[in-house]
Amino acid sequence: MDRSNFHRQAPGIWRAEPSGAMRVPAIIYADDALMLAMDDKVFDQVTNVAMLPGIVGAAYAMPDAHWGYGFPIGGVAAFDPEQDGVISAGGVGFDISCGVRAVLTHLSVERIQRGKEQIAERLYQSIPAGLGSKGHVHLDPAEMDRMLAGGARWAVSEGYGDAADLARIEESGCMPGADPAAVSEHAKQRQQDEIGTLGSGNHYLEVQEVAEIFDEDAAAAFGLRRGEAIVSIHCGSRGLGHQIGTDFLHEMVTAAAGFGIELPDRELACCPIRSELGQRYLGAMRAGTNCALANRQILTHLTRGAFAHVFGRVEMPLLFDVSHNTCKEETHLVAGKPQRLFVHRKGATRAFGPGNPTLPPVFSAVGQPVLIGGSMGTSSYVLAGTRKSEELAFSSACHGAGRRMSRHAAMRQWRGRAVVDALADRGIIVRSPSLRGVAEEAPLAYKNSSEVVDSADRLGLARKVARLEPMVCIKG
Repeated sequence: MDRSNFHRQAPGIWRAEPSGAMRVPAIIYADDALMLAMDDKVFDQVTNVAMLPGIVGAAYAMPDAHWGYGFPIGGVAAFDPEQDGVISAGGVGFDISCGVRAVLTHLSVERIQRGKEQIAERLYQSIPAGLGSKGHVHLDPAEMDRMLAGGARWAVSEGYGDAADLARIEESGCMPGADPAAVSEHAKQRQQDEIGTLGSGNHYLEVQEVAEIFDEDAAAAFGLRRGEAIVSIHCGSRGLGHQIGTDFLHEMVTAAAGFGIELPDRELACCPIRSELGQRYLGAMRAGTNCALANRQILTHLTRGAFAHVFGRVEMPLLFDVSHNTCKEETHLVAGKPQRLFVHRKGATRAFGPGNPTLPPVFSAVGQPVLIGGSMGTSSYVLAGTRKSEELAFSSACHGAGRRMSRHAAMRQWRGRAVVDALADRGIIVRSPSLRGVAEEAPLAYKNSSEVVDSADRLGLARKVARLEPMVCIKG
């Protein structure tokens, strides 16, 4: 990226002052190397976001930011409904509530290694993965609406997991304000056989080694122990979320002029939060969030079953479940005063610090777990939210490594079989229904996850707790 568009506010903080139609500054958090590696489109998109009505503070981009649809991936922006603030379907994304769930195993890495081939095969057979994959659960219309209203709570009530899981999920497993009636029949039809599936693209299920601990107190609160294995599940709301995004983006583009909104980019289609359209989108988006929470809950149940089959009775408590593509109504300090805002995080993670009243008591002293995915063959991380993150970006942090090249470019450079074989040589087993998908997701198609996390840690967006290394990867 051309850094001449910004001035360095502080080490790792790049600021573009308002100009033209910008209402607030644009701020990118990134070390020098990450900033240089970002595509110039990030500048265009983050400054466009700064033009939207009712935006508060600044438009932000995280260290893993790259070009996205409307908002940059890694974009954060908060809007005040009392100042004609807007909600943008492009600011949430198509895969509503795409996120990561981490499940503890308390099994030693040595024990996992002895059964690694068996657990890889059992997980691959148990977890429906890939484009168009179908699950074992079929939802009729009434059950679909119950799922969309109930999220992970619905899944637990249906026998998928334990009530204890709910305390370790954002929103306690169910996003309030969901409105199944605001979700189109087409979206529901796309999801009726996809619940409990991993999907494709960058989604995965990994068995990982806790390889390094950086913060002993936070690790103890999270249940992380060096030399043990955990399971990370990365997926979202599948076809339903994509269809919700498609439906409302079209409607918002058509309606924008009627609200007096001049869009700097059609992909930033939005509408006032307080409008009828805005309220319908919020109801549908929250239902999409519940779909993702239910989906990850069922996948957790299937994962536990696979581990029981291979290793016998294993206690597998949930560490936490965080979403990356959301808009949430939250209280934040603005000019020293608490204010209710609608915070868009697209490819960004909520990172509440110690003492936040919404956190489960077990995390109150150390902050919210922030789960950062690697890129199939690279390190993943568990971080903890900080109080400083509230000041920096409405309690937000990065969400992963961030792509450095397109899927088409990755396909030109790598072949899926070669990627699988190279990872096998490093002791990492990959199972996937699509070698093309593996090539698209080759580790080097992404930025260095450790550099992204180190940048977030140095800035105070979140602090490092543990480094995780992959042993088994199930790819969609």
